[in-house]
This record gives sequence, C-alpha cells and structure tokens, in this order.
Amino acid sequence: MTTHDARIAAPRPRRATRSVRIGRVTVGAEAPIVVQAMTNTDTAAIDATVTQVAELARAGAELVRITVNNEEAARAVPHIRERLLAQGIDVPLVGDFHYNGHSLLAKHPACAEALGKLRINPGNVGAGARHDSQFADIIGIACKYDKPVRIGVNWGSLDQRVLARVMDENAASATPRDGDAVMREALVVSALESAEKAESHGLPPSHIILSAKVSGVQALIAVYRALAGRCDYPLHLGLTEAGMGSKGIVASTAALAVLLQEGIGDTIRVSLTPEPGGSRVQEVVVAQEILQTMGLRAFTPMVIACPGCGRTTSTFFQELAADVQRHVRARMPAWRERYAGVENLTLAVMGCVVNGPGEGRHANIGISLPGTGESPAAPVFIDGQKALTLRGENIAADFIAIIDDYVATHYTAGQASLSGQDRIES
Repeated sequence: MTTHDARIAAPRPRRATRSVRIGRVTVGAEAPIVVQAMTNTDTAAIDATVTQVAELARAGAELVRITVNNEEAARAVPHIRERLLAQGIDVPLVGDFHYNGHSLLAKHPACAEALGKLRINPGNVGAGARHDSQFADIIGIACKYDKPVRIGVNWGSLDQRVLARVMDENAASATPRDGDAVMREALVVSALESAEKAESHGLPPSHIILSAKVSGVQALIAVYRALAGRCDYPLHLGLTEAGMGSKGIVASTAALAVLLQEGIGDTIRVSLTPEPGGSRVQEVVVAQEILQTMGLRAFTPMVIACPGCGRTTSTFFQELAADVQRHVRARMPAWRERYAGVENLTLAVMGCVVNGPGEGRHANIGISLPGTGESPAAPVFIDGQKALTLRGENIAADFIAIIDDYVATHYTAGQASLSGQDRIES
C-alpha cells in the first residue's frame, strides 16, 4: 500500500563512515539517526533530575545530556544513573562539562564511570597555557574509562586563539573572506583540530563525535556542509539556541531538514526554550517528527488531518484529530513493548468528502467526516478499502476503538517491538 512517506524521494546516503558506541546506542555509519535531549534541572537535585530524564527517555530521547558544573552535580551523577536503572531506564547520560571538567572528573571517578559520553567545548576547557593541559586531562580520563567524547564547538564560546589565527590568515589572503565566513571557518577548524589533538592523546577515532553549533539557519547549514566535507566523524546537529514556540520549531526544522536530506547528521537535538513551567518533552517530540515526516525513522503512528475550510465549519474533526493524536501517544509506550512495527501505523482524520476518501484510503485507517451540509455519515477506510460507516454521537469513541482493534489484530502480539535503545543497537 502507498504511504505518505513512500511518496518522497529517498534522502542521500549519510556521509559519516565512522560510528561511535554510547552504551547501547550506536551513532554514525549505518545506524539510525539518534534523538538527543537535555535536562534543565539542577543536576545536584537528584529526584528532579531523575524525574526529568525518565520523562525524556519515555518520550523517546535516546541520549540525555545533563549539566555537570560543580562537585555536587558530579557526586549526584552515579546516584541518578542507579535510580534510573532501578526504573528500567537505561538511557545513556551525557555529561556536559565547561571550565572545570578536568578537575571534576579527576575528583569523582564514579561520575566518569556512570556517564555514557562526555561533552566538552574546546573554547572553555581552560584559558591560556592551561588550555592544552586541561584538554589533555579530560581526554586522558575519557581514555581511562573508555568513554566517547563529543567535541562541541559553539560560536558563542569559540576558542579565541583559533579565531585570531584564522582571522590573521584571512587578512593575509589574496582573496579575503567576509567576517561571517571567517567565523564559520574558525568553527570548523576548531572542531577538526580538537579532534586531531584528542587522537594524539590516545582517544580512538571511534570515540569522537563533533558538533559546531550556531543560532542562524543559513550559518548552521554552511558550517555543517563544510565540516561534513572535511571529516568522517559522526556529527551532532542542532541550533545552539532555537528559540521559543513556533519560531524555535520552524528554525530547527528549516536547518535540520536541509542537512539531513543531504545526508549530513547522525544525532540531533532541537534546543527549544520551553514556556515557563512547560515540559521539556516537546523538544523530543519535535525531533522525532522531523525525522518521521522526512521518512528517516518511525517513532509513533502518524495522524494526517486536513486544515479545515468553509466546508468544515464544525470543530468536530479538529477535536477528533487531537483526541486520536493524544491517544496514540499515550498508548505508544505500551504498544511499543507489545506490538512490533506499530510505529509505522498511519491514520487520517479528514473533515469532508473532498479529499477525505482519498486520504483515508492512503492511510492504514482513515475516516472522512461529514462537512457542513453533507450527509451525517463518516465512512471508515481500512488498508485502502471502505470498511464501515460511523454515525451518531459516539463516532470519536468508535473510531478510537477501531484503532485499538487494528493494532491488536495487525501487529505481532506478545513479541515486544524494539525499544528506542534496541532499535539503535540493531
């Protein structure tokens, strides 16, 4: 049967030829693109951090980064890991280190052991003469505990020595580039030279992931095209500060979609600013939806719904689409464990007869609701064929029951589908 994802052109092969193992997760080469998220709790607040990591993991985050900025946070990391494992959550934790990572990891070896990966920024591992020695110290600890490292360059904290050198070289060039191009080149150079130094200190190439983050869409695309063309390390993608609400979602989608379609990127994060008190889970959902709508991965049944027009003055189809979306997301953790392949299920909730029957036939399960002035009947299509017609006040409940019955009868019951970590591992 034709599906929506099958209609788009297949993306080009990914460029990273190396792969990196992080706990049960593999990043790079032929592995699926990994969804990453980050907590915003005080890591030293163990209960709050465990709760948020668990929420992110259950939503589908396959790597979760936590801040390790002081000794209290470093001491908390092994306890956080233990409590997560007690809940059956084996998501790898990534320690985010700035300024004092070398001393924290040396003083707290249990922290280093509990982490799945270290993230360091070569722009702030140390100033002046201390930079190289402190960078070497962190790499030495990573080697000792066999931990991969993401070398994450950021234009807000770029190594000023590298920037000054690249600026001098540009000034001496017969064809100097503009300031933005120089900044982009400095980001790429910093990442590549830091990886080279890490290897010289004994870190295997199979333990290195690179990122070079900026906040602008076009700048991000240019930087990662250059980086991908000059190395074969796995690359982590994401705007460093995407923003809030629709702005952050649109900016992240615009940048990541271009790069992913070109085969660039092995792990992604959508760095949304949550509303005050808002859930951090949204960044996971958006990352998953970017990958799923591009046909790169499947995480949860997709609900296709029409936008509505003058033929659909009732809000019923909008309410049904929202109810169906909430239902499948709520059921997905249990479905994922029991029904192999259920994440590929497609659903269509259409508001009238213009496109409703056609879209309904393209989905595994589709419903065409009556538009304004049309017969109060809602045909339901299953795997391309009209199966029944719903009427009356219980259309929503009846349609959701049809979805549940389809899942139970069309996917392998009793055989757990692959979890997020297992999917990556395979």
